[in-house]
Amino acid sequence: MDAVIGLEDGTTVYGEGFGIEGVVCGELVFTTQFTGYEEALTDPSYSGQILMFAYPLIGNYGLNPDTFQSERMQAEGLVVREACDHPSSHRSLNSIHDFLESERKPGIAGVDTRALTIKIREHGTLKACLMTGKTVDGSRAVELACREQEISELDLISRVTCKRMYHIEGDGKRIAVIDLGIKNNILKSLMRRKLDIFVFPADSKASDLESVNPDLLLLSNGPGDPKQAKAAIRLVSELAGSLPIAGICLGHQVIARALGADTYKLKFGHRGANQPVKNLRDGKVYITSQNHGFAVDGDSIEGTEIKITQINTNDETVEGIACPYLNIFCVQYHPEAHPGPRDTEAWFFNQIVDVIEN
Repeated sequence: MDAVIGLEDGTTVYGEGFGIEGVVCGELVFTTQFTGYEEALTDPSYSGQILMFAYPLIGNYGLNPDTFQSERMQAEGLVVREACDHPSSHRSLNSIHDFLESERKPGIAGVDTRALTIKIREHGTLKACLMTGKTVDGSRAVELACREQEISELDLISRVTCKRMYHIEGDGKRIAVIDLGIKNNILKSLMRRKLDIFVFPADSKASDLESVNPDLLLLSNGPGDPKQAKAAIRLVSELAGSLPIAGICLGHQVIARALGADTYKLKFGHRGANQPVKNLRDGKVYITSQNHGFAVDGDSIEGTEIKITQINTNDETVEGIACPYLNIFCVQYHPEAHPGPRDTEAWFFNQIVDVIEN
């Protein structure tokens, strides 16, 4: 099966198609992680994006649903240098080829992902169109890429949030979670601490949460521009000061906007499992897993009650904020890992428990 990916700047790259025949459009983004392709492909934060792995071999240990971060593949398509069709792992139940077929998604292999990654780093994230089939048209792919809406204009959260509230019973304190596109491992980290978890859709109101009388509100990760999370921003504004609030990734950006700060689109985002983050309180540097294309504007924090608690040591972007007198704290990275290092899992989720109990 032939395949081509066309970019909005006119670039066309041909390769070998796998998965299904089809046409998909979205932002072309890259991740630098060596492993964890199962978790990345099923991460709801990749909705609306075509995911490219900088690492040259993907699929060598197969796939196992136990590692999935949602019920399905969330990325619109997959771009790799080589897609392994004979995985080797005692846990593997599927190949990357069979997975894309079952998920009804297209992929392209045989691509110089190094060159494409360098292009994105130099020019910024680009809109793209991926075509697979018996005949593909590079000029048409470029045309469709140019027509694709900017990601800031898309309501991606409504695609990935739960449709109704659900309950995960636990023996501990009660926590309300706003599902902006939550990863399964965030819930697992909360469950390990025996919290009584109520997960709400992204458009939930304060009155919806009052029915369960939570001890803390957590806003999850998710896709797209935080400006699109209008209901969640309004919810934080209404509840700030009445109960503790925590946030992860998109939830972090939503909280910042609700407290008066601004956000902006990064040139090419942070996606990978090796992002260094410095804790300004004790000077420790954590290696973190990240997946985001937007960030909190540090300059906009001046004049608010927000305190910057952590920064990215590569580019000094804001990685953590807190508002102590309102009992609010949040981080830009993924403390639950999967994929990625677990440097921050214990302190972040233990802090949730400590804040509730104290």
